[in-house]
Amino acid sequence: MKSTEDGGADGAETLGIGAFAARFGLATHVLRHWEAMGLLHPARDAAGRRRYGAEDLTRVATILVMKEAGLGLDTIRSLSATTGRATRHAILRPAADELKARIAAAQASLELIEGGLNCEHEDVTRCPGYRRLIAEQTGSVVRQQSR
Repeated sequence: MKSTEDGGADGAETLGIGAFAARFGLATHVLRHWEAMGLLHPARDAAGRRRYGAEDLTRVATILVMKEAGLGLDTIRSLSATTGRATRHAILRPAADELKARIAAAQASLELIEGGLNCEHEDVTRCPGYRRLIAEQTGSVVRQQSR
């Protein structure tokens, strides 16, 4: 990792917090927050300033990928603290179930929208597909209310 800043004590190239944050398009307070949460552990120079190296580069990239996948910082922290398969599965299973539910909801939304696009009626509420979806929804509401 090239840097215009000073190298670390061991000669490895490091970056200060500003340059490191800019590399990822992040604000420096994000890195500080992740450090406070225990997600990052940057080295410090003699003056106490944070110095980020190659390991930190990989760590931040991992955090960003996991966040993109929909995982929260607490979940990411828990995952980083475990090496056991069973524990990892216990952490990830609820996230996978939640994602599957969101995908199903998005699929239903897409079905409704595409039904509206493909409907030949002037009034979309007269389309058989629309009526079926509404019947399913009102049926589920009626079933929930009667519980």
